[in-house]
Amino acid sequence: MTVTRPARLTGAALAAVLALVPFVWILRDLAALGSPEDLFRYWTGDRFVLGRARSATTLLDPLLCLAAAGTALAALRSRHAAAALAATGAVTLAVRLPGLWTHGTGPLVTALAELALGAGLLVTALAGRRPAGGPDEPVPTRPRPGPAAAAGLLLAVAALVLLAWEIDRATGLGLRLAVDRFTGGRSVLGAALGVPPGWLAAVLVALHLTAAGSAFAAARHTRPLGLLAGGLLLGTGLAELARLARLHLHPDVVYVRAPELDVPALATALYGALAGAAVLALLAGRGAPDAAPVLRIPAATPPPPYPRPPGW
Repeated sequence: MTVTRPARLTGAALAAVLALVPFVWILRDLAALGSPEDLFRYWTGDRFVLGRARSATTLLDPLLCLAAAGTALAALRSRHAAAALAATGAVTLAVRLPGLWTHGTGPLVTALAELALGAGLLVTALAGRRPAGGPDEPVPTRPRPGPAAAAGLLLAVAALVLLAWEIDRATGLGLRLAVDRFTGGRSVLGAALGVPPGWLAAVLVALHLTAAGSAFAAARHTRPLGLLAGGLLLGTGLAELARLARLHLHPDVVYVRAPELDVPALATALYGALAGAAVLALLAGRGAPDAAPVLRIPAATPPPPYPRPPGW
């Protein structure tokens, strides 16, 4: 399936607006906090030196901004951008749904706008598809079997590790606190546009497992789905590494004694960063070309017997 030109232009416009929404909030946070370094420290969990202001965004917002911008470019450049439009729209719908019961007019309006844009991307990807015009028209290539299987294995392991961490956290909390991690209750303090941590973990697990299944099957939509999953895995892994490094190595932490090094968390963050980068490298290359159709030559008709029998 390919995407019609009007659908590609519509999808590119929707994705561009979707990238612009968190970008405006990031500019607002930069003005409130004063510098990109302070904003990045807030994204990675630093709350000690930034008491004068709060960030409305989280690390997820710039990652989604980059994903939407890449989707807009893909829609403009390729007629095979249906998978990219659908993946970005589905992830946007999943992570912005908890914003419907958030507090504050600005975050609620933002959640409604992004939900509408995500739904628009899905509808555009589904309604704008058309079959290939002929046998000579190129179609999306499948990923190469070896790199696709390796990327699928890395994503599947990342999903299982994240699921294990979330189960461990949920069992260590009471029922009300565990539910708040998924619904964003009063016990969960976060940014105005923040996604409840349990809900975000569930979305990432579903995304990683879906991308892994597509990679194992070498489906034609593996590349955009896998690149989105790998980018989110890389971003979250690097952010956790930065948080752990600042907690244990930064000289500004003088009022709180740094705890013992959390080796499992460090290993998980390191794996996320390395696995995300590996998935991007494995799926960014060209796909495997389709095998050429085999031409069947009909068997030659045997010549008539000679001399011909009577009545031939």
